[in-house]
Amino acid sequence: MADLYEERVDVLYSSLDPNSLTELFAFYNLYPETISGKKAYQRAWDLINLHRNESIRPLHIKEFTLDIKPIISLVTRESYEESILLTEKELQAIDPLTSHLKNKELKGHHTFETDVIVQLPSEEVDLARAIFLYQFGKDDPLKIRSYEAYLDMMAIQILARLPKNYTDLQALEAINHFVFHEMRYRFPPHSMWTEDVDLYTFLPSVLDSRHGVCLGVSILYLSLSQRIGLPLEIITPPGHIYLSYQKDGREINIETTARGLNIPTEMYLGINNKTLKRHELKNVVGLNFMNAAATAWHHHDYKLALSFYEKASLFLPNYPLLMLFTAYNHLLDGNIEKGKALLEKMKDHPVQESLYQDTIAEDYLLGNVSIEGIKAVFEEVDETRDSILEKQAKIKKIVATHPKFREGIFHLAITWLQLGRNKEAIESLKQYHTLDPTNPTVEYYLSALSLQRWSYKDAIKHLDFCKLILKKHDHHPKLISHLEKDLRQNAPTHLL
Repeated sequence: MADLYEERVDVLYSSLDPNSLTELFAFYNLYPETISGKKAYQRAWDLINLHRNESIRPLHIKEFTLDIKPIISLVTRESYEESILLTEKELQAIDPLTSHLKNKELKGHHTFETDVIVQLPSEEVDLARAIFLYQFGKDDPLKIRSYEAYLDMMAIQILARLPKNYTDLQALEAINHFVFHEMRYRFPPHSMWTEDVDLYTFLPSVLDSRHGVCLGVSILYLSLSQRIGLPLEIITPPGHIYLSYQKDGREINIETTARGLNIPTEMYLGINNKTLKRHELKNVVGLNFMNAAATAWHHHDYKLALSFYEKASLFLPNYPLLMLFTAYNHLLDGNIEKGKALLEKMKDHPVQESLYQDTIAEDYLLGNVSIEGIKAVFEEVDETRDSILEKQAKIKKIVATHPKFREGIFHLAITWLQLGRNKEAIESLKQYHTLDPTNPTVEYYLSALSLQRWSYKDAIKHLDFCKLILKKHDHHPKLISHLEKDLRQNAPTHLL
């Protein structure tokens, strides 16, 4: 009977993923006294030691059995389970397994002082430690270390699937597979993230729920890449973030909202963006707080938003977008003098990546918009018609009293587009064009919408306006060539 039992256990052992630490340790935990159980145990330790300069001795079996369950559950826990808070004893069992991870060498990993982290050069910042420390505070080190252990065990599992002298490309593929296929991290449904985007930005929430917006999953990805020594670029198109591996003339982009898909860089370039902003790792801490501020702003809690922007400024000094949003929140909070002063300062800090600068600040300083107008254009909408109509009504009221408010007119056009009323959208965009014919995005929309309504002369006219603006900046986005192609295929030959 004993032989039959061993045979059955051996069949189960043969079905295991030989490079899954979770499966190997879990199998050993179930069958510790069997030959196959001991083989699984040894195999797991061989995988752990593969990437260490010095092998570590497996702990005594009885002692290790006590600690193996939380080690397994760190990676196998489901998103609906409570977050794990490990004991000091459990953390001490995990620490030796992960002591060789690259982030352990960073100065930022050896401090629980935020003042120290702010002063560190970007290459010495442990991103996860910085994020956890600002969220939990230095008085809760056990929670910080528990979440770090979670990340560490993820990194150990990724390494277990890599050969000893792995390449960057092998590491990139392994992280992608682990994050998006094994752990199944996903972008949350629209109804979930629009209300509380910070829940899907802050790293602990992303780890707990396995849902994250672009920044949230990017922070997770960067935390893992730091642990295995994979250098990545951090790039922020307007309202977005993605990661990129760039070395020896090779570029591989990582779109974290699409399971790590490699999307060509040119696809991130819009009409108004010739280049993309690149950030240091340290800046990501600031971006994290900017997303949290966005949620507070959405809930009209301007003081809370300003407190987040203040923290963000420690990691993003003189960042134009941060300065702009801080100024708006001062205005919305009633601090007119401070808000105006920041907007005046913005004149010397344009957004370098944009061909056409934000007009709200200029229009406010010129008296072309009130604070209520600023509030109206930043009003978020959900997917319902009523929400769009509510925002549209507010903007109509503002534009009626401030007919030179360009961003208001543009947002009015967007609401018409959201309602499927292209004719009215064109009318609003033409009103904008009359005020200011130098916005390439407006000219592009006018051309594309005119083409849809077979108004070929207008389509050609506004495309020419757009191309003239872009030519001055030597910018040739693919959207323009696609629009030109559509015009050639549809417009009468004598008009071309």
